[in-house]
Amino acid sequence: MCSGKTTLGRALEQVADVTYIDLDDMIVEEQGMSVSEIFTARGEDVFRSLEADALARVARLENVVVGCGGGTACNPANMELMNGCGTTVLLEARRDRLLVRLLEGRARRPLIASLTDEEVERAMERGLAQRKVHYERAANRFDSSLLETPDEVAGTVELFIKKFNLQRKI
Repeated sequence: MCSGKTTLGRALEQVADVTYIDLDDMIVEEQGMSVSEIFTARGEDVFRSLEADALARVARLENVVVGCGGGTACNPANMELMNGCGTTVLLEARRDRLLVRLLEGRARRPLIASLTDEEVERAMERGLAQRKVHYERAANRFDSSLLETPDEVAGTVELFIKKFNLQRKI
């Protein structure tokens, strides 16, 4: 959560020859419910099933950058699919940046919406520790710490395009 997937993906779509797909947004559109509403009404297991189905569909597309939710990689079948179909990139932001982003967006995140600042920080650390083994299955790493200002976003996008040899829009 809050590694910068959406910010980076949307910025890449503007300058590179790719379409950005946010897996959560895709599920929300198809289900007619927010992620929070799906979690509350139908449970996390149902959400994860919807997520795996959506991922399987986008894996067949070309020239896409897919932003996966923080838990997507925790399903071994999802990681196998992603590594087999495309270039997987673990976005790694500094802990202080992650915490600020989490605190600012807490209301939109069902797993942390009702937590205090201290509880959010503990949950972040616990979540990163629990998910580390799954995240490390990504083939590549990329620093996503600098995405707070337009200049930082532009610089990060340039680095990403160069590192992953993306084609620019004409």
